[in-house]
Amino acid sequence: MSLLTTDDRRAPAGSAFDVDRVRSDFPILSRTVNGKPLVYLDNAATSQKPRAVIDAVANFYSHENANVHRGVHYLSEHATAAYEAVRGKARAFLGAGETREVVFVRGTTDAINLVAHGYLRPRLQPGDEVLVSALEHHSNIVPWQLVCEERGARVRVIPMAESGELILDDLDGIISDATKLVAVGHVSNALGTVNPIRRITAAARAHGVPVLVDGAQGAPHMPIDVQDLDCDFYCLSGHKMFGPMGIGLLYGRAELLEAMSPYQSGGDMIRQVSFEGTTFAPIPNKFEAGTPNVAGVIGLGAAIDYLQGIGWDAMLDYERELLEYAATTLESVEGVRLIGTADHKVGVVSFLFEGVHAHDVGTIVDQQGVAIRTGHHCAQPIMSFYGVDSTARASFAMYNTRDEVDKLAVALGAVREVFG
Repeated sequence: MSLLTTDDRRAPAGSAFDVDRVRSDFPILSRTVNGKPLVYLDNAATSQKPRAVIDAVANFYSHENANVHRGVHYLSEHATAAYEAVRGKARAFLGAGETREVVFVRGTTDAINLVAHGYLRPRLQPGDEVLVSALEHHSNIVPWQLVCEERGARVRVIPMAESGELILDDLDGIISDATKLVAVGHVSNALGTVNPIRRITAAARAHGVPVLVDGAQGAPHMPIDVQDLDCDFYCLSGHKMFGPMGIGLLYGRAELLEAMSPYQSGGDMIRQVSFEGTTFAPIPNKFEAGTPNVAGVIGLGAAIDYLQGIGWDAMLDYERELLEYAATTLESVEGVRLIGTADHKVGVVSFLFEGVHAHDVGTIVDQQGVAIRTGHHCAQPIMSFYGVDSTARASFAMYNTRDEVDKLAVALGAVREVFG
């Protein structure tokens, strides 16, 4: 198992990764749960927030709150400048060529639906296909199913292997003239598998097919460069990468965004309105209808600053070693069987406990202060592939430690004691 990076575009490496210093930046990590120190291993569901992000949001509401765009008073102009400055930070974070290629959305699900309805739906014809992978989150399945059902098209699936890796041997044969979009996750939320995005985009590009990448699980764990990945759309959620909930990013190639219809309409996305008709604002504004989540954008900007300030090299090495330690440690616990053992993984160890339902596992370890996720993880096709209805999932961030892995292992021992 190894951690796959996107490219060599990383922040300069400094001293060795100081996890204790990082942990001190996250106030919630000092609390107790059920009388035990919190061990938070549910980062694939949502990450915790550093003080810098919390303070940025609080400062906005305390000292800078105003609606953005069109206001001429001081607070509005200041809020607008701060809001648009984050778009510039996001462009750099994503490696996009132009700031106008960055759209603020509610999160990855919102971004995918925007592309499904604004880009794909008007272009689908009966018999057309949308290609997804067997590793997808429901958010990267259901929107395509809905537009395909409406337009007489169908969803086709790249298969997966027992290891949790995609089977790409016949990818060139699966992509055809009928394929109108490929939609694939950068990292599986259920298994942690890192998909070979550049291989997939190269195959799609040979057929002239655009590619959307669900980067919700990729962005917290590796540097992103959408131009190097050669994707047409890239989506992410702020709350997965130490930012606020309810804010995310959609990157889209400028020429595709220009050709797209607005997904939602209302204020701030128009150029001119009359009762005879409406013209729309230029990109990206034509996709940002209504009052935006300004505080969320400000918090996302603080999260980007925080991540960039950590230094990717040291963080990547630390996370890789922690994941390898977690997999080895949990696999050694009697009764535990790991699910998904791909060579390239980040952040996730999914497992079954022999004879014990995953929900019972999660309930018992919670009594020891250990937070893990149990269920189908919004990835029921993956569960069906393995013949189970749920797994237990420990998911890691840069602030987790080997000591926390050991505490999870001890808590799993309590599961064995209860169920014999």
